[in-house]
Amino acid sequence: MRRIVIMGAGGRDFHVFATVFRDDPTVQVVAFTATQIPGIDDRTYPASLAGPQYPDGIPIVPEERLVGLIADQDVDEVVFAYSDVAHVDVMHAASIALAAGADFRLCGPDATMLPSTRPVVAIGAVRTGCGKSQTTRAVGQLLLDAGLRVALIRHPMPYGDLEAMRVQRFATLADIDASDPTVEEREEYEAPVAMGMVMYAGVDYEGILRAAESEADVIVWDGGNNDFPFVRPDLMITVVDPLRPGHESAYHPGEATLRMADVVVVNKVDSASAEDVEAVVAAVGRMVPGAVVIRAESPVTLEGSLAGQRVLVVEDGPTLTHGGMPFGAGTVAARAAGAAEIIDPRPYAVGSIADTYAKYPGTGPVLPAMGYGDAQLADLAETIRRAPVDVVVSGTPMDLGRLIEVGHPIRRASYVLREVGAPTLADVLAPHVERWRATTG
Repeated sequence: MRRIVIMGAGGRDFHVFATVFRDDPTVQVVAFTATQIPGIDDRTYPASLAGPQYPDGIPIVPEERLVGLIADQDVDEVVFAYSDVAHVDVMHAASIALAAGADFRLCGPDATMLPSTRPVVAIGAVRTGCGKSQTTRAVGQLLLDAGLRVALIRHPMPYGDLEAMRVQRFATLADIDASDPTVEEREEYEAPVAMGMVMYAGVDYEGILRAAESEADVIVWDGGNNDFPFVRPDLMITVVDPLRPGHESAYHPGEATLRMADVVVVNKVDSASAEDVEAVVAAVGRMVPGAVVIRAESPVTLEGSLAGQRVLVVEDGPTLTHGGMPFGAGTVAARAAGAAEIIDPRPYAVGSIADTYAKYPGTGPVLPAMGYGDAQLADLAETIRRAPVDVVVSGTPMDLGRLIEVGHPIRRASYVLREVGAPTLADVLAPHVERWRATTG
């Protein structure tokens, strides 16, 4: 029996276990390791999800313990199963495993993609923060406008009670509130639900997919970070970011997600330089020569002027942290609205927010919307309260003011996907939509 450790971040790792290893009597998964997300290690993957071979469940431990784990548990193989990691860092992980005596493995699409009885449109990206979420919303709206019932399945964010999160369904804001979500979950769930899409997420993606199929004509898969889909797509759309030229071929599994694409959206052409846009378009042409290329802008809207005002900007957390972006939509909005000064929040950071800046020193003078639990949410609120500002500009897609009292007025920046020229998403979806509508009757 081969003894295996799965390296993860509370998402693909559990799906890889369920699809590849759970029912294999020739292997024993002795542990998951966890990283990237605060507070998701030192817990147990429950027996109810792990199956009869694991009556005590499976321990989840910090990734820093990998070498000792390999030695103590006589591990034969380490499986790497998380996303938005530089290629060189994947090989560093491989080298650590190899030096400790274990094999190193990646599990691919054929082993991990679930087949669906419904048509599937998958949206992925080459990095966190490319604009995948607004692309997903745009695709979902086009399908809704065509009269199709849409279920949006989101890449997992199982940071809480794993048994309670087995299959999650969100059709209203009240459904989201009742799940006691993190800020990151709210960022992804609130806007699509407000549009009228039913959202699914959780841990058990076989159960999630079957539930979604029962009420939808079309499934939309929204891949977190830069992951490739858990469900086999009929149409694969991948978003690239010319603000980070070269990243399309430098990160795992983003490069694979790009190479799988039928359609590539080159986003942010209004923010990036013409040279960088053309460099990314050329890279796409080399890597996926058969893909349809769509150019798009991500215009940011913020009502009113910020002239003469001192502004603190709160941005989407993952985009700033492991996404590596120094700023996001909130910063763009604040500058466009004429803010007199963007206050650096780092001198006012407390607790886990200060720890986040220490872990991600490349973060610019903006505040990542970290809220993985009540304590971190309180640290976020206190950091904002301590800053000497006139107004807070929130570039995160969720309503921050519903969660915390920050002592300053909050102005929300919003952003959408707007295609430039042709083809458009409507153009590439049209033949599929016609066929799917005929199938659904």
